[in-house]
Amino acid sequence: MLALLDYVLVIARIHVSTSVIIPAEVLVSKMSERYSFSLTTFSPSGKLVQIEYALAAVGAGAPSVGIKATNGVVLATEKKQKSVLYDEHSIHKIEPVTRGIGMVYSGMGPDFRVLTRRARKLASQYYLTYQEQIPVDQLVQKVANVMQEFTQSGGVRPFGVSLLLAGWNHDEGKPYLYQCDPSGAHFAWKATAMGRNHVNGKTFLEKRYSDNLELEDAVHTAILTLKESFEGQMTEDNIEIGICDVNGFRRLPPSEIKDYLASVS
Repeated sequence: MLALLDYVLVIARIHVSTSVIIPAEVLVSKMSERYSFSLTTFSPSGKLVQIEYALAAVGAGAPSVGIKATNGVVLATEKKQKSVLYDEHSIHKIEPVTRGIGMVYSGMGPDFRVLTRRARKLASQYYLTYQEQIPVDQLVQKVANVMQEFTQSGGVRPFGVSLLLAGWNHDEGKPYLYQCDPSGAHFAWKATAMGRNHVNGKTFLEKRYSDNLELEDAVHTAILTLKESFEGQMTEDNIEIGICDVNGFRRLPPSEIKDYLASVS
């Protein structure tokens, strides 16, 4: 009788221990959470989770568009203010780095301010050394190196921002458009979109872009791309446009943007 009772208890314990089955994806998720607060430690799936969080911050940011034309590059971005009391012309999301290079961001504004200051310093150091303006591809590499350093250092976090840099290569006589991500990856584009609803923006660009696109048409395409995800009335006060051509980089004044908007609509 005692032997039979012991056997029943053993079977009961086995049943209890095997009746609760935890799915494998839940186990992986629980293990990944252990690494989500560490920047310098890889998760079991081979990811640096903080970089993915930084990319999520970029994806939640305001939309930005870059288009390379045959005779220049266009940068455009949405610039909506949180309050009507803001002086909208005192805040810029497109900034010049040198006379011939400019950049725009999607993500966290303060991080962009830090990277803009660093990029200008790197460009100044190059000019002091070689007595000429830094080529856009070299500046992109240097800025990407700064962003990459913040992915493998303790006590810091990745930059929560992606950058689009536009520049003109005078040696080759043609424009370039580059993107830098929080991971430090950088690559050239013909046209791309970042920030909120960037997938729809890229899909729109894939349909509208052509290799023989002129600068004026590229400005119109950039505005139309922003309109794909724009909420409310688009005016010269809530978008910014920058143009880079053989004469250098410049940010368009609101009066010129108003004219472009009128021609698009």
